[in-house]
Amino acid sequence: MKQLRTIFMGTPEFSVPCLEKLTAVTEVIGVVTQPDKPRGRGQHLQPSPVKVFAQAQGIPVYQPVKIKDESFVPILEQLKPDLIVVVAFGQILSQRILDIPPAGCINVHASLLPRYRGAAPMQRCLMDGEAQTGVTTMFMDAGLDTGDMLLKDVLPIGPDMNMNELHDALMERGAALLLRTIEALQQGTLVREKQNDAASNYAPMLTKDTGRIDWTKSAQEIHNLVRALDSWPGAFCTFDNAKFKIWRTRLTDQTIAAQPGEIAAFTAESMLIGTGQGLLEILELQAPNKKRMAAKDYLRGHAIPLHACFG
Repeated sequence: MKQLRTIFMGTPEFSVPCLEKLTAVTEVIGVVTQPDKPRGRGQHLQPSPVKVFAQAQGIPVYQPVKIKDESFVPILEQLKPDLIVVVAFGQILSQRILDIPPAGCINVHASLLPRYRGAAPMQRCLMDGEAQTGVTTMFMDAGLDTGDMLLKDVLPIGPDMNMNELHDALMERGAALLLRTIEALQQGTLVREKQNDAASNYAPMLTKDTGRIDWTKSAQEIHNLVRALDSWPGAFCTFDNAKFKIWRTRLTDQTIAAQPGEIAAFTAESMLIGTGQGLLEILELQAPNKKRMAAKDYLRGHAIPLHACFG
Protein backbone atom coordinates (compact mmCIF):
# COMPACT_ATOMS: atom_id res chain seq x y z
CA MET A 1 0.00 0.00 0.00
CA LYS A 2 1.33 3.43 -0.98
CA GLN A 3 2.28 5.52 2.05
CA LEU A 4 0.23 8.68 2.45
CA ARG A 5 2.05 11.97 1.98
CA THR A 6 0.79 14.17 4.81
CA ILE A 7 1.08 17.72 6.07
CA PHE A 8 0.58 18.25 9.79
CA MET A 9 -0.75 21.49 11.27
CA GLY A 10 -0.49 22.03 15.02
CA THR A 11 1.11 24.20 17.67
CA PRO A 12 1.00 23.32 21.41
CA GLU A 13 2.20 20.36 23.44
CA PHE A 14 -1.21 18.72 22.95
CA SER A 15 -0.41 18.29 19.23
CA VAL A 16 2.98 16.62 19.58
CA PRO A 17 1.92 12.99 20.31
CA CYS A 18 -0.39 13.14 17.29
CA LEU A 19 2.48 14.27 15.08
CA GLU A 20 4.68 11.53 16.50
CA LYS A 21 2.06 8.87 15.65
CA LEU A 22 1.59 10.36 12.20
CA THR A 23 5.30 10.11 11.40
CA ALA A 24 5.14 6.37 12.19
CA VAL A 25 2.40 5.55 9.65
CA THR A 26 2.68 8.22 6.93
CA GLU A 27 5.32 10.28 5.17
CA VAL A 28 5.07 13.69 6.83
CA ILE A 29 6.34 16.07 4.16
CA GLY A 30 5.82 19.27 6.10
CA VAL A 31 4.66 20.77 9.37
CA VAL A 32 2.78 24.06 9.65
CA THR A 33 2.79 25.77 13.04
CA GLN A 34 2.33 29.22 14.53
CA PRO A 35 5.21 31.74 14.37
CA ASP A 36 7.67 31.81 17.26
CA LYS A 37 6.36 33.92 20.15
CA PRO A 38 8.07 35.90 22.94
CA ARG A 39 7.87 34.13 26.28
CA GLY A 40 9.31 34.43 29.76
CA ARG A 41 10.74 37.40 31.58
CA GLY A 42 13.17 38.20 28.80
CA GLN A 43 10.45 37.90 26.16
CA HIS A 44 12.77 35.90 23.93
CA LEU A 45 11.25 34.27 20.87
CA GLN A 46 10.42 30.62 21.55
CA PRO A 47 9.39 27.95 19.02
CA SER A 48 6.18 26.00 19.48
CA PRO A 49 6.44 22.44 20.86
CA VAL A 50 5.39 21.13 17.44
CA LYS A 51 8.23 23.02 15.74
CA VAL A 52 10.76 21.66 18.23
CA PHE A 53 9.63 18.07 17.56
CA ALA A 54 9.50 18.53 13.77
CA GLN A 55 12.98 20.01 13.58
CA ALA A 56 14.36 17.16 15.68
CA GLN A 57 12.88 14.75 13.12
CA GLY A 58 14.22 16.73 10.16
CA ILE A 59 10.73 17.62 8.90
CA PRO A 60 10.42 20.93 7.00
CA VAL A 61 8.60 23.57 9.09
CA TYR A 62 6.43 26.41 7.77
CA GLN A 63 5.26 29.29 9.98
CA PRO A 64 2.91 31.61 8.11
CA VAL A 65 1.47 34.50 10.11
CA LYS A 66 -1.83 33.74 8.38
CA ILE A 67 -2.50 30.31 6.87
CA LYS A 68 -4.91 31.85 4.34
CA ASP A 69 -2.29 34.26 2.98
CA GLU A 70 -2.23 34.22 -0.82
CA SER A 71 1.56 33.95 -0.77
CA PHE A 72 1.48 30.76 1.36
CA VAL A 73 -1.39 28.70 -0.05
CA PRO A 74 0.51 27.99 -3.32
CA ILE A 75 3.31 26.44 -1.23
CA LEU A 76 0.83 23.92 0.17
CA GLU A 77 -0.50 23.23 -3.31
CA GLN A 78 3.00 22.62 -4.65
CA LEU A 79 3.70 20.09 -1.89
CA LYS A 80 0.78 17.97 -3.20
CA PRO A 81 -0.14 16.24 0.08
CA ASP A 82 -2.54 13.29 0.03
CA LEU A 83 -3.84 14.28 3.47
CA ILE A 84 -3.71 17.19 5.90
CA VAL A 85 -4.01 16.51 9.65
CA VAL A 86 -4.87 19.40 11.98
CA VAL A 87 -4.53 19.24 15.79
CA ALA A 88 -4.87 22.44 17.87
CA PHE A 89 -3.29 24.55 15.14
CA GLY A 90 -4.91 27.84 16.12
CA GLN A 91 -5.98 29.15 12.71
CA ILE A 92 -8.99 28.58 10.44
CA LEU A 93 -8.35 26.87 7.10
CA SER A 94 -9.86 28.30 3.93
CA GLN A 95 -11.92 26.20 1.54
CA ARG A 96 -9.05 26.45 -0.96
CA ILE A 97 -6.74 24.73 1.53
CA LEU A 98 -9.37 22.13 2.46
CA ASP A 99 -9.64 21.22 -1.21
CA ILE A 100 -5.89 20.56 -1.68
CA PRO A 101 -5.49 16.98 -0.37
CA PRO A 102 -7.48 14.31 -2.26
CA ALA A 103 -7.94 12.29 0.96
CA GLY A 104 -9.26 15.34 2.79
CA CYS A 105 -8.34 17.16 5.99
CA ILE A 106 -8.70 15.31 9.31
CA ASN A 107 -8.94 17.11 12.65
CA VAL A 108 -8.50 15.77 16.18
CA HIS A 109 -10.84 17.73 18.48
CA ALA A 110 -10.75 17.52 22.28
CA SER A 111 -14.46 16.96 22.92
CA LEU A 112 -17.27 14.60 22.05
CA LEU A 113 -18.65 16.44 19.05
CA PRO A 114 -21.04 18.02 18.39
CA ARG A 115 -20.63 19.19 22.01
CA TYR A 116 -18.05 21.89 22.74
CA ARG A 117 -17.11 23.11 19.31
CA GLY A 118 -14.58 25.93 19.46
CA ALA A 119 -11.28 27.00 20.98
CA ALA A 120 -11.52 25.87 24.63
CA PRO A 121 -13.44 22.58 24.79
CA MET A 122 -11.49 21.05 27.68
CA GLN A 123 -11.79 24.05 29.97
CA ARG A 124 -15.44 24.69 29.16
CA CYS A 125 -16.56 21.12 29.83
CA LEU A 126 -14.86 21.28 33.25
CA MET A 127 -16.47 24.64 33.97
CA ASP A 128 -19.85 23.13 33.12
CA GLY A 129 -19.28 20.19 35.46
CA GLU A 130 -19.59 17.52 32.75
CA ALA A 131 -19.25 13.90 33.89
CA GLN A 132 -17.47 12.85 30.70
CA THR A 133 -15.73 14.18 27.63
CA GLY A 134 -13.35 12.70 25.07
CA VAL A 135 -11.79 13.17 21.65
CA THR A 136 -13.32 13.06 18.19
CA THR A 137 -11.71 12.76 14.79
CA MET A 138 -13.55 14.35 11.88
CA PHE A 139 -13.23 15.38 8.26
CA MET A 140 -12.95 19.16 8.23
CA ASP A 141 -15.27 21.49 6.35
CA ALA A 142 -15.49 25.27 6.15
CA GLY A 143 -17.47 25.54 9.42
CA LEU A 144 -16.08 25.70 12.95
CA ASP A 145 -15.70 22.06 14.04
CA THR A 146 -18.80 21.10 12.01
CA GLY A 147 -17.36 18.42 9.73
CA ASP A 148 -18.43 14.78 9.54
CA MET A 149 -17.36 12.80 12.60
CA LEU A 150 -15.22 9.66 12.25
CA LEU A 151 -14.10 8.02 15.53
CA LYS A 152 -14.55 8.89 19.22
CA ASP A 153 -12.96 7.94 22.53
CA VAL A 154 -14.86 8.70 25.76
CA LEU A 155 -13.13 9.76 28.99
CA PRO A 156 -14.92 9.96 32.37
CA ILE A 157 -14.24 13.19 34.31
CA GLY A 158 -13.60 12.77 38.04
CA PRO A 159 -15.14 15.32 40.43
CA ASP A 160 -11.73 16.88 41.20
CA MET A 161 -10.00 16.37 37.83
CA ASN A 162 -8.29 19.60 36.81
CA MET A 163 -7.28 21.01 33.45
CA ASN A 164 -3.71 19.69 33.54
CA GLU A 165 -4.92 16.15 34.24
CA LEU A 166 -7.61 16.33 31.57
CA HIS A 167 -5.19 17.80 29.03
CA ASP A 168 -2.66 15.00 29.51
CA ALA A 169 -5.30 12.26 29.36
CA LEU A 170 -6.89 13.60 26.17
CA MET A 171 -3.50 14.31 24.59
CA GLU A 172 -2.59 10.61 24.72
CA ARG A 173 -6.07 9.42 23.75
CA GLY A 174 -6.14 11.85 20.84
CA ALA A 175 -2.89 10.47 19.44
CA ALA A 176 -4.13 6.88 19.73
CA LEU A 177 -7.44 7.82 18.11
CA LEU A 178 -5.66 9.55 15.23
CA LEU A 179 -3.62 6.41 14.62
CA ARG A 180 -6.79 4.30 14.48
CA THR A 181 -8.36 6.86 12.13
CA ILE A 182 -5.40 6.85 9.73
CA GLU A 183 -5.32 3.05 9.69
CA ALA A 184 -9.06 2.92 8.90
CA LEU A 185 -8.58 5.56 6.18
CA GLN A 186 -5.84 3.49 4.56
CA GLN A 187 -8.01 0.36 4.77
CA GLY A 188 -11.05 2.15 3.36
CA THR A 189 -13.23 1.38 6.40
CA LEU A 190 -13.87 4.89 7.76
CA VAL A 191 -17.55 5.70 8.25
CA ARG A 192 -18.65 9.35 8.22
CA GLU A 193 -21.36 10.58 10.60
CA LYS A 194 -23.10 13.93 10.19
CA GLN A 195 -23.16 16.16 13.26
CA ASN A 196 -26.46 17.04 14.89
CA ASP A 197 -26.30 20.83 15.01
CA ALA A 198 -29.22 20.96 17.47
CA ALA A 199 -27.12 19.06 20.03
CA SER A 200 -24.08 21.31 19.69
CA ASN A 201 -22.76 24.05 21.94
CA TYR A 202 -19.84 26.45 21.66
CA ALA A 203 -16.63 26.62 23.74
CA PRO A 204 -15.31 30.16 23.24
CA MET A 205 -11.71 31.20 23.77
CA LEU A 206 -10.66 32.04 27.33
CA THR A 207 -9.64 35.49 28.50
CA LYS A 208 -7.96 36.52 31.73
CA ASP A 209 -11.30 37.80 32.98
CA THR A 210 -12.84 34.32 32.54
CA GLY A 211 -11.24 33.44 35.86
CA ARG A 212 -13.01 36.07 37.95
CA ILE A 213 -14.77 34.31 40.86
CA ASP A 214 -18.34 35.27 41.65
CA TRP A 215 -18.86 34.15 45.24
CA THR A 216 -22.64 34.36 44.87
CA LYS A 217 -22.45 31.27 42.64
CA SER A 218 -22.58 27.83 44.22
CA ALA A 219 -19.55 26.10 45.73
CA GLN A 220 -19.81 23.51 42.95
CA GLU A 221 -19.71 26.13 40.20
CA ILE A 222 -16.72 27.90 41.73
CA HIS A 223 -14.90 24.60 42.27
CA ASN A 224 -15.48 23.77 38.61
CA LEU A 225 -14.10 27.15 37.55
CA VAL A 226 -10.96 26.73 39.65
CA ARG A 227 -10.12 23.26 38.32
CA ALA A 228 -10.92 24.26 34.74
CA LEU A 229 -8.51 27.20 34.79
CA ASP A 230 -5.73 25.49 36.72
CA SER A 231 -3.42 25.77 33.71
CA TRP A 232 -4.35 29.29 32.48
CA PRO A 233 -5.43 31.94 33.33
CA GLY A 234 -6.26 30.83 36.87
CA ALA A 235 -9.35 31.66 38.92
CA PHE A 236 -9.00 34.86 40.94
CA CYS A 237 -10.68 37.13 43.47
CA THR A 238 -9.74 40.10 45.63
CA PHE A 239 -8.81 40.30 49.28
CA ASP A 240 -7.83 43.47 51.12
CA ASN A 241 -7.86 45.31 47.75
CA ALA A 242 -5.31 42.89 46.25
CA LYS A 243 -5.74 40.20 43.58
CA PHE A 244 -5.41 36.61 44.77
CA LYS A 245 -5.41 33.54 42.55
CA ILE A 246 -7.16 30.43 43.79
CA TRP A 247 -5.51 27.30 42.44
CA ARG A 248 -7.06 24.37 44.28
CA THR A 249 -10.34 23.93 46.10
CA ARG A 250 -12.44 21.14 47.56
CA LEU A 251 -16.14 20.74 48.19
CA THR A 252 -17.27 20.13 51.75
CA ASP A 253 -20.51 19.07 53.38
CA GLN A 254 -19.90 21.19 56.46
CA THR A 255 -22.70 23.64 57.21
CA ILE A 256 -21.72 26.97 58.71
CA ALA A 257 -23.74 30.12 58.08
CA ALA A 258 -21.66 32.53 55.97
CA GLN A 259 -22.16 35.23 53.38
CA PRO A 260 -20.72 34.76 49.85
CA GLY A 261 -16.95 35.30 50.07
CA GLU A 262 -16.86 35.28 53.87
CA ILE A 263 -14.27 33.17 55.72
CA ALA A 264 -16.52 30.90 57.76
CA ALA A 265 -13.82 28.81 59.45
CA PHE A 266 -10.20 27.67 59.35
CA THR A 267 -9.10 24.04 59.30
CA ALA A 268 -5.67 22.47 59.66
CA GLU A 269 -5.07 22.83 55.92
CA SER A 270 -7.62 25.23 54.50
CA MET A 271 -10.08 28.08 54.75
CA LEU A 272 -13.82 27.50 54.43
CA ILE A 273 -15.45 30.22 52.34
CA GLY A 274 -19.12 31.00 52.04
CA THR A 275 -20.72 30.92 48.58
CA GLY A 276 -24.19 31.35 47.15
CA GLN A 277 -24.80 27.70 47.99
CA GLY A 278 -22.59 25.74 50.37
CA LEU A 279 -19.04 26.18 51.62
CA LEU A 280 -15.86 25.84 49.59
CA GLU A 281 -12.44 24.87 50.94
CA ILE A 282 -9.47 26.82 49.59
CA LEU A 283 -6.48 24.48 49.59
CA GLU A 284 -3.99 26.38 47.42
CA LEU A 285 -3.71 30.06 46.56
CA GLN A 286 -1.32 32.73 45.33
CA ALA A 287 -0.90 36.18 46.82
CA PRO A 288 0.23 39.11 44.64
CA ASN A 289 3.86 38.77 43.51
CA LYS A 290 4.21 35.47 45.39
CA LYS A 291 4.41 31.84 44.34
CA ARG A 292 1.39 29.59 44.62
CA MET A 293 1.34 27.81 47.96
CA ALA A 294 -0.77 25.63 50.18
CA ALA A 295 -3.37 27.62 52.10
CA LYS A 296 -2.05 26.23 55.40
CA ASP A 297 1.42 27.59 54.63
CA TYR A 298 0.05 30.99 53.70
CA LEU A 299 -2.03 31.16 56.88
CA ARG A 300 1.04 30.37 59.00
CA GLY A 301 2.67 33.59 57.90
CA HIS A 302 -0.35 35.86 57.53
CA ALA A 303 -2.93 36.76 60.13
CA ILE A 304 -6.26 36.68 58.35
CA PRO A 305 -9.23 37.34 60.63
CA LEU A 306 -12.24 35.04 60.75
CA HIS A 307 -15.23 36.49 58.90
CA ALA A 308 -13.01 38.59 56.60
CA CYS A 309 -14.35 38.56 53.06
CA PHE A 310 -12.99 37.73 49.64
CA GLY A 311 -14.41 39.85 46.86
